[in-house]
Amino acid sequence: MPVITPYRDSAKGKKEQVAEMFDNIAPKYDFLNHFLSFGIDKIWRKKAIKMVVNHQPEYVLDVATGTADFALECLKTGASHIVGVDISEEMLNVGRTKIQKLGAGDRVVLQSGDAENLAFADSYFDAVTVAFGVRNFENLTQGIGEIYRVLKPGGMICVLEFSKPTVFPVKQFYSFYSYFILPFLGRLFSKDNSAYRYLPESVEQFPDGENFLEVLSKIGFTQTRQHRQTFGIATIYIGFR
Repeated sequence: MPVITPYRDSAKGKKEQVAEMFDNIAPKYDFLNHFLSFGIDKIWRKKAIKMVVNHQPEYVLDVATGTADFALECLKTGASHIVGVDISEEMLNVGRTKIQKLGAGDRVVLQSGDAENLAFADSYFDAVTVAFGVRNFENLTQGIGEIYRVLKPGGMICVLEFSKPTVFPVKQFYSFYSYFILPFLGRLFSKDNSAYRYLPESVEQFPDGENFLEVLSKIGFTQTRQHRQTFGIATIYIGFR
């Protein structure tokens, strides 16, 4: 299966292209995220964090944190230390501004980092979260393996990711919206012609549902389960080390 990348004519690897893409759209990312999803993405995040709250983590890692929306949601878990990592420095800069405005700098720290080579010790975090980031991993198995490595025994992974609806007529409407409306609006507001073409293509290729649970299980996660959201447009995945 060919690797889906943001810029088809670029000689760079997927990781470098993803970083470039998010650097390009960082100023408009939050607006477009909420606008193009009709604000439903906020509801999905809140539902995912409620599942993490039940685990009562002290140390949380938010991988592919972007502008830190999910990292800031993690404050609701009561965690004393939340670290967000991302390969896009421009996205992190937007996130740092949000953290500063909220006065949350004593609990939330953002740093540049590669999801497939995490700069943390083994068994360090109580929970690891990822929102709309795993499909951007260049090597999915390696990225999930790194998350497993930095989790403490009994630690929890919570992944929120787009998935593919299967029910008529949601499947047909979602496909039309994703491949025609979303790229047009994305180009209009972000000025990046490729970013919102890449999104539906990356969702289409991502092994969602039972296939992703199988990836988690092969890495070593147990008690894996999925919670489909909004007719299957997104899915919350849970597992434990």
